[in-house]
Amino acid sequence: MTKSKEKHSNHIQMIAIKVLSLFSSVRLYNVGLVAVAQLFATIFIIAPETAVIQVLSDYKLWLIIIASAATIAAGYIINNFYDREKDLINRPQKTLLENQVKQSTLWAVYFTLNGAAFIMGLLVSWRAGLFYMAYITAMWFYSHKIKRVLFIGNLMAAALAVAPFFVLFMYYKNFYPVILVHGSFLFLIIGMRELIKDLENLRGDLAQNYQTLPVVLGETVSKKFYTLLTIITIVPVAVLILYYEIGYMSYYFTFITGALLVCLPLLWSSRRKREYLLIHFILKIIIVAGVFSILLIDLPAIMDRLKTFI
Repeated sequence: MTKSKEKHSNHIQMIAIKVLSLFSSVRLYNVGLVAVAQLFATIFIIAPETAVIQVLSDYKLWLIIIASAATIAAGYIINNFYDREKDLINRPQKTLLENQVKQSTLWAVYFTLNGAAFIMGLLVSWRAGLFYMAYITAMWFYSHKIKRVLFIGNLMAAALAVAPFFVLFMYYKNFYPVILVHGSFLFLIIGMRELIKDLENLRGDLAQNYQTLPVVLGETVSKKFYTLLTIITIVPVAVLILYYEIGYMSYYFTFITGALLVCLPLLWSSRRKREYLLIHFILKIIIVAGVFSILLIDLPAIMDRLKTFI
């Protein structure tokens, strides 16, 4: 009886490890964050003149959000497949956890997610279906080839991160200038994060012959380029604060400008991976805070709505 219980306990433990491994492989926290960002961006930036209840009751919007989540999760799977040897050097414990799920299972999940995303896209419109087909192909091509190409890999990684919001512009047919400014800010922040990741992963990239900026041009040039990106990022921030009605979100942009400037002396004094990880963490906080700061654009209206429920 004891052996039976022990066997049952081990079986449950193995299932839990495999589920955790799968969640880690698809970066569930990142996928969820993008889904929330798409929803908030739709309500407050892309379709601000549409009633919130109308936005939330639109099933096609939810199909877009779910399809985007599915393609992003599948993208992480294919990216992990091509980066497996490099990741064993750069983050061995996390990679060993993710290797608990069989490759055949991951491939089945990959094709299922992409197939479901394409079908959901077609249910929205043929243009959305075409977008997801192109996005899936681009994710594979990036992981297979472009990621190893100097500079182009970083640009494409940032573009792929912003791309899920483009399908929302297509659906709502809204191409306001403020959307482009928000998009350029996000593109630059993600570009900075990708460059910091390259600095973090320098050891594995060297071993696997990845042609990243730190590998080809060195850490000093990479730090100079990161500094340039920081300065450029201040431009869309200033434009949003000075020329657009963004409500209390201006406080967010003021805060992150300070955070980005604080990262520069930390970057230039960095000699170990630990400092790069800290800057990466700060950039993640900026991105996560940015998602929820979208609510600050129309905070008084949100407070008025909440009062009706109290």
